[in-house]
Amino acid sequence: MIAKPRIPDLLPEPGGPVGRPVPRVDGRLKVTGAARYAAEHPVPGLLHGYVVSAAIARGRITGIDTAAALAVPGVIEVFTHRNRPDLARFDRTWQDGDAPRGSPFRPLCDDEVQFSLQPVALVVADSPETARYAARLVEVTYEAREHRTDLHAHRHDSFTPGKAKGGFEPPPPPRGDPDRALALADVRIDARYTQATEHHNPMEMHATTAVYHDDGTLTVYDKTQGAQNTRSYICKVFGLPASAVRVLNPFVGGAFGSGLRPQHQLFLAVMAATQLRRPVRVELSRPQMFSFGHRPETIQRVALGARRDGRLTALIHEAVQESSRHETYVEIVVNWSGQQYRCDNVRLDYRLVRLDRATPLDQRAPGAATGVPAIEMAMDELAFALDVDPVDLRLRNYTDTDPNTGKPFSSKELRACFAQGAERFGWARRRPRPRSMRDGRELIGWGVAAGVWDAMQGRATARAVLGLDGRLTVSSATADIGTGTYTVMSQIAAEVLGLPVEAVTFRLGDSDLPTAPIEGGSWTVSTVGSAVKAVCDRVRARLFDLASAMDGAPLGGAGARDVTFAGGHIVVTADPVRRVSLTDVMRSGGLPAIEEEAMSLPYMVARSRHTLGTHSAVFAEVRVDEDLGTVRVTRVVSAIAAGRIINPRTAASQISGAVVWGIGMALEEETIFDHTLGRCMNHDLAEYHVPVNADVPEIDVIFVDERDTVVNPLGAKGVGEIGIVGVPAAIANAIFHATGVRVRDLPITLDKILMRQEE
Repeated sequence: MIAKPRIPDLLPEPGGPVGRPVPRVDGRLKVTGAARYAAEHPVPGLLHGYVVSAAIARGRITGIDTAAALAVPGVIEVFTHRNRPDLARFDRTWQDGDAPRGSPFRPLCDDEVQFSLQPVALVVADSPETARYAARLVEVTYEAREHRTDLHAHRHDSFTPGKAKGGFEPPPPPRGDPDRALALADVRIDARYTQATEHHNPMEMHATTAVYHDDGTLTVYDKTQGAQNTRSYICKVFGLPASAVRVLNPFVGGAFGSGLRPQHQLFLAVMAATQLRRPVRVELSRPQMFSFGHRPETIQRVALGARRDGRLTALIHEAVQESSRHETYVEIVVNWSGQQYRCDNVRLDYRLVRLDRATPLDQRAPGAATGVPAIEMAMDELAFALDVDPVDLRLRNYTDTDPNTGKPFSSKELRACFAQGAERFGWARRRPRPRSMRDGRELIGWGVAAGVWDAMQGRATARAVLGLDGRLTVSSATADIGTGTYTVMSQIAAEVLGLPVEAVTFRLGDSDLPTAPIEGGSWTVSTVGSAVKAVCDRVRARLFDLASAMDGAPLGGAGARDVTFAGGHIVVTADPVRRVSLTDVMRSGGLPAIEEEAMSLPYMVARSRHTLGTHSAVFAEVRVDEDLGTVRVTRVVSAIAAGRIINPRTAASQISGAVVWGIGMALEEETIFDHTLGRCMNHDLAEYHVPVNADVPEIDVIFVDERDTVVNPLGAKGVGEIGIVGVPAAIANAIFHATGVRVRDLPITLDKILMRQEE
């Protein structure tokens, strides 16, 4: 029997695959079409479901006539609240791992309509075309009730939420006397900023393929950011044991929050499959993608007071945001302002308004992507009022400690972000006066903004199996939404054991794999990556102990810190001739494989003494047609401080994608509501505008060197969110610099520019 190995503190060796721009290991599968998504798995005897959506925003269903739909050849069943199966009754049973407080939406639960486009029936047929056609024949009558969907009209009917899910804290208590300090300030800015509702529109629409087996078990292919969260939801709602449900999501075509919670197509597909005992697929149409969570609409007030030298003396940030009637969805919108700048007199306030809309849902950098632009636009206004360079103003109010908590940052290289970003962008050549830079009929503007996001870590477990063929398989039930998770986890594992990346296989997207949290919040590398490192450290320690016990002492009595794992060997660092292959070590111990499992353990004590975050400085150039008001973003430099970058190629891709999304937030993305009907009117990609190739400029990404020994064993912080946070404000500030017109309502469309010019 082999003794339990000791686990030394084995840091990855320098010069390995971590930190290198390794190509995506799943790239070939994606470009050849071999990667299958939730609605692409071939299943014999598959049925197809199509959702019938509510035509009112609030009320009750008084009648549903399904006869015409059922008469269509190929239609198997039409499910409504009248013939659905008996399901779980209690709120806590329907709550998933990302659910806010309140009563989760229950599809087809009863005759109540809570929001427009709510699913009210499901038509199941032998082809998607038949199901879609028959769905048009379902006649639903309603008793409409008075609804409210207008945040601006009801902003004063608000309430203060308490502590929310995920440990999100309410704003900290006020410090100092911000109102008096604002009144006495040498220079004051007091303005309102708004952010329109944005809806999730990933390339892959939400879909579920639920495969019912003869033994009563289910295999479910779902578009989700958490296979185990989805499995838990299915088991609780349908009263099934975990052993009866397996959820698979090996590939996800974009999500960034839309897949954190189970969406209603999952429930409908599983319900139909279990009732009909047939495999059923439900895929939402593009218009139906507007029937669930979204980035909430927000109204914010930011008031800043400053001395003539630019030092902040007062900071007030108040936000009112939408939530649904049935759940209390909370984001951190205002807290960032109290953390970002040094100020003795601060008040932060966050309130919610209940509307007849679907519950909002996390969308890339939730809270920060709306709250930070407001404070960063206000800082730009203050810089103009003071006649101070916008970068200089931010540096004058820089802080190395978190003013909200008094804790130091575990690391913060925002100064370096500003310095390197400004140099790359050529900021020193900026002419301060608005409308002073021009090229023909186009006005040129340069803007800057800072960004901040949390560096979070949870708990995850990973399993590693090293075979006699020298191949390593590592697995954890996380997800890859296109961000490069397969690749970076393979790099971390390869680095610890000195293997080529090609010798590592990382498995994910399967609820049967070791436990992992929902993928989101830029914590996957920190959380799952730390588990991968931990389990590979166990394998490494076991290999070293076996090698130390080998006949002939190939390592010559070297200690664990005296060896390097490289090229599939254990090598004595000071005497590379002394080495032994990993496979020879395993053979000497009579082991066909080495298998270990380990959990990532956050550095809780060290983390509790620090504030952990990522930071950025974003520089943007715009060109504005003086006559037409059209805006082109022509250049962006994004300087990022996010700890150790595991893969610069995939990380830069994430930042570039976030910048594109930030362009959409600044200039295009807006869900437009007809409040008389209580429904969104542009629920398609023809009229809900997102950036296309012609809108996207040269994007220059800089990763600033940042060392952090507190955040996690890898020193990595994650980059999924930080890339978007400062972008809308940088563009808005550039538009002001170009035109002299300050638009505070995002998105900044040409009509707003022209109207303000006329004013």
